Amino acid sequence: MLPAPPRRRALTGILTALAVLLPPAAAQAAPAVHPAQERTIAGGRLDWGIRASFQTYVTGPIANGGWTLNGGAATVGESQFRFHSASGGYDQDTGAFTAAYAGGVHFTGHREEDGTPQLDLTISNPTVRVEGGSGTLHADTRSRDRDTGAFTESAQVPLADLDFGGVELRGGTRLAVTGIPATLTAEGATAFAGYYAAGDALDPVTLTADTEEPAAPAPDGPGPSDEPDGEPDDAGRDAGGEREIVDAAVDWGVRRTYREYVTGPVAEGAWELEGGALDGGALFRFPEGEGTVDPGAGAAEVAFAGGVRFTGTGLDLRLDGVTVTVADGTGTLAADVTAEGATEEDQPLVTFEAGPGEPESGLLLLSEVPTELTERGAAAFGDLYAPGTAMDPLTLAIAVDENAELPALPDLGVEPTAEASPEPSDHPEPTPATADSGDGGGASTTTLIATGAAALAALAVAALLLRRRAARAAGPTATTEEETPSTSPSNEESDPS
Repeated sequence: MLPAPPRRRALTGILTALAVLLPPAAAQAAPAVHPAQERTIAGGRLDWGIRASFQTYVTGPIANGGWTLNGGAATVGESQFRFHSASGGYDQDTGAFTAAYAGGVHFTGHREEDGTPQLDLTISNPTVRVEGGSGTLHADTRSRDRDTGAFTESAQVPLADLDFGGVELRGGTRLAVTGIPATLTAEGATAFAGYYAAGDALDPVTLTADTEEPAAPAPDGPGPSDEPDGEPDDAGRDAGGEREIVDAAVDWGVRRTYREYVTGPVAEGAWELEGGALDGGALFRFPEGEGTVDPGAGAAEVAFAGGVRFTGTGLDLRLDGVTVTVADGTGTLAADVTAEGATEEDQPLVTFEAGPGEPESGLLLLSEVPTELTERGAAAFGDLYAPGTAMDPLTLAIAVDENAELPALPDLGVEPTAEASPEPSDHPEPTPATADSGDGGGASTTTLIATGAAALAALAVAALLLRRRAARAAGPTATTEEETPSTSPSNEESDPS
């Protein structure tokens, strides 16, 4: 037999030594590989500024415009929009996932003499689809052509290409990735009505997605019947007339710029929810409504639980005892207002339009209706805003049937770790936060690594000596450097109204 070449003899010796040094348990540590079922994504957030220079342009003195949020979207950090309630699926074996988020942002600017905005763009319901090292951000878009004025409305347009290169997404139970580089697609350039070209850099994307075990398969045979056991709860009830409310909730965020003022560098404050009020990211929910409603007459009187207290430098304002009254086509949200130690009860804060309506599936719903500040409301907020100022939209849900379900709050998922901060860095690279993964039993991975550390190190050194060349290509990098439109100003308004 011919002698083995020197390189082969060296490698054989190293492998033999490694087999001696590693404990027998190491050889049995890897369990049998079985394809994993796709996990369900339920909850999570996506933070994206779209393009910071575009925001600057829209709110600057040339476009002289602004933007509004809808669908429960919020702001976070500097010039970031937060979309919520991730849903979809995640393949642990491959790392592929699809996560759909809710919420939208509406940009307007360049208004004509009649008030019509020439720049009119809505981006909503972003969805991230990832396979391999690349992904795409899709979104619903509605945009006005700046030459013809015609609107184009499209569902789930591939808006941005995402670079996930170098990010390990396999084997976890929760996804959290920060600073994913994004570039505009050709379809996205069309949605932007020609303000930017395909390939232009967009703001990096940060996202989280919580996952659940796949649902167990349904047992064979007939399942429980969906037929009701008896008469419906409202059987025989007159469709008109006043009735008692089963449950109700009102969602209202006061005003986005007020929340930013409270937490910003001027007030340097915060807010605290009290009495069962809930935080929906861009809104506060006052639950457990009690009272009466007459759907046919468009009348209601409802009292809610919970309150919110804003504190900061020179600021201490509490709103509780929230009520909503609807009559003659107008709704009024009132609250007990405590400021400087004094309380004024039942102070009307905002009004909104509210006409008659019939319940659907036992639920009366007014969704994101515009609100307007009252005179007493202006006084409650220290005259920061004039009477008639547009405040945050309001959602009122009234259940008149035991089986009716109130709308779910925006689901932001588990709070991300520090590594998944939404603030973009100077040179953002996509970095996965710690992912939870189950242990299949047997020998501890940590123990095996500690036991075989010396042997593995020896193998690594020997492999380097044998290969004599680089073993790894450079990972992807990204930059936040952006080009502004030629007409874009350098300043940015901090409180677009």
